[in-house]
Amino acid sequence: MTSHKIRQLNALGLIAIGLTLVYAFSDQLLHGELPCPLCLLQRVAFAAVCIGLMLNVIVGPKPAHYGFSIIAAVAGAAFALRQISLHVIPGTPGYGAPFLGLHFYTWAFVLFTIIVIGLALLSSLPAQYEDSQGPLSWKELPAISKTAVAATLLLIALNAMAAFALCGPGVCPDDPASYWLGGAE
Repeated sequence: MTSHKIRQLNALGLIAIGLTLVYAFSDQLLHGELPCPLCLLQRVAFAAVCIGLMLNVIVGPKPAHYGFSIIAAVAGAAFALRQISLHVIPGTPGYGAPFLGLHFYTWAFVLFTIIVIGLALLSSLPAQYEDSQGPLSWKELPAISKTAVAATLLLIALNAMAAFALCGPGVCPDDPASYWLGGAE
């Protein structure tokens, strides 16, 4: 598989992870489901996975970029598994409303596992490293890549601002009831 096609696959991966972040972010804003600290760590891990994918899209596929994303996905899976373990005891309520029968942190664990496997397989394709075109300027990137990178950067920035509004400069509350920035606590 050529470097160009691999870059496109990485852009599609950005879009898929972006849609995951959009759903969680919209649930936070539209339904008042405030994320707990472990939820925020999972979002950070998704953002870190995206950084590696963006590097592959812009700079070209490199084993180090895949490695960065895989490490971020393993960390995200660990955060999600920690949260699952907190709510695994029968009768213990989960955090937040379920989506398709599972809580967001369970879905996050599933997605992080898929990301690790997918990126490990994708990184093992040697042709992408042999014909790499090197870094591309913004003008040289295909429209889908520009859209994926710009949307991902915007989502990361919006999530960072929302996390600051929720937690402020200090430690986030375990079970947030309101935003710190609004002063309603």
